[in-house]
Amino acid sequence: MKSVMIIFNQSNTARVEYMLDILGIKGFTFFEQVQGRGTNGGEPRRGTHAWPEMNSAVMTVVQDDQVEKLLESVRKLDLRNPEIGVRAFTWKIDEMV
Repeated sequence: MKSVMIIFNQSNTARVEYMLDILGIKGFTFFEQVQGRGTNGGEPRRGTHAWPEMNSAVMTVVQDDQVEKLLESVRKLDLRNPEIGVRAFTWKIDEMV
């Protein structure tokens, strides 16, 4: 199993939730108002007057055979609107209770 964390501009919230639904990923944890700046020339997302946009994040744990489909969906979403950015990170899950 792997944990996948997806960080995305809040404008993509509905698209990310739809992506999880289409892939049959039922369980996830959603984080709102995530601040940060992307490594690939991304502008800050701080919720301030200077940088008013915000990010969100979703974390899910999926079977190994679901990971590539999920990451490919994230890649397609990023290509759809690259200036707002979306990134995914994975971690190996050794145990889960």
